Amino acid sequence: MFDFTDKVILITGAAGNLGEAAVQAFYSAGASLALVDNRQDRLPQLFGNLDPARALLQGGVDVTEETAVTHMTTTIINRYGRVDILCNIAGGFKMGTPVHETPLDDWEFMLNLNARSVFLVSRAIIPHMLSQGSGKIISVAARTALEGKAKMAAYTVSKSAVIRLTESMAAELKESGITVNCILPGTIDTPQNRAAMPKADYNKWVAPEALADVMLFLASTAARAVTGAAIPVYGRS
Repeated sequence: MFDFTDKVILITGAAGNLGEAAVQAFYSAGASLALVDNRQDRLPQLFGNLDPARALLQGGVDVTEETAVTHMTTTIINRYGRVDILCNIAGGFKMGTPVHETPLDDWEFMLNLNARSVFLVSRAIIPHMLSQGSGKIISVAARTALEGKAKMAAYTVSKSAVIRLTESMAAELKESGITVNCILPGTIDTPQNRAAMPKADYNKWVAPEALADVMLFLASTAARAVTGAAIPVYGRS
């Protein structure tokens, strides 16, 4: 349905469940990919069969560290010369404790993983999109970003920050040919979630492939008038 031939897509967290679904969707649509993950070995295991002319694998990249992000960006630009679409998928969930019992390390871990990563990677890529006069940024927030939850303060705050970053960047870039949006997944149907909630009705959860479909739409010309949006993708969860 969508054609991304001649487009370069940067996907962080590419070896995760949603990242893998996004990689397969964009690759099937003809895109060239820059795939980034903090795990060194997972990208070759998952994507070693992709055409190396269309897939740059960068493992062992910590997208919460400025130096690592700068090096990653330089490598991608040297390879492809541009980034048309940035998918900020790197992130994670960790159930916590009441706020008054939350260790500072846990607080900073969630804020760094989910919000700092989006800030650093977007900040590195936007100047290249500005020089192109075009670009699309798609990040992953969460349904729980809309409302605080008990024992999840660090997570909900970190994902709320993704929405505010999305809105701020959209406002700053709307005259520059760059759109910025995020998606709000409900419970994602992953092996990890099934193991954590064995009695749940998995049919009500959101498949990673369904989320990838929404990302493809936001990356396409069909979404050219959509910017600053936080798109709910809840399934029946």
